Amino acid sequence: MNVTRNSFPYGESIQWFSPEAAANLPITPLKNWLLAKGSLTEKLKKHCDSFKVTVLGEHLLSPLPHEVPQQTEPFWVREVLLSLDGTPWVFARTLIPQTLLNNHQYDFLHLGDKPLGELLFTSNDIVPGKIEVAAFDTCGQLAALATSLSQPVLDKLWGRRRYFHIGSQDIIVSEIFLPKAVENIKKYRLV
Repeated sequence: MNVTRNSFPYGESIQWFSPEAAANLPITPLKNWLLAKGSLTEKLKKHCDSFKVTVLGEHLLSPLPHEVPQQTEPFWVREVLLSLDGTPWVFARTLIPQTLLNNHQYDFLHLGDKPLGELLFTSNDIVPGKIEVAAFDTCGQLAALATSLSQPVLDKLWGRRRYFHIGSQDIIVSEIFLPKAVENIKKYRLV
């Protein structure tokens, strides 16, 4: 794996759409993964013997243009790879408002290689919200990341963004399916 901390952040400014407004959502079964209401972490774990989170980087940063409308305060940005049996399947980018970092109930700063999804779906105070989807071009930063992982991008990458509400604050989690994930989901018709 050629990924280094010097490459952080990988996230791109992208236009997200509600699933109803997105043009040409991919055919199932990938569509089912994009729109799944439950924990993606748990869904991924069902299809492997070994699940691993690799932290690419995390730091207090300003959001990208259009990433968080009308926000100027810094966010804790965490970018990770979710791997199944040694193969990266998902690139995830999380934005946590700076005001939530002092909340000792959630130790966002010290997750390390623990999946954020386990925290988001086991806390009664965190409410999963809407899902948005996007397609990523084959020449962007995420495509370059996939290529560095020996996963050439021959078609658009698809991803989803989900909001998680804690009181009046939102955590935003973006999850982009890498080529090996799409290949396996389609080949084995994984649900």
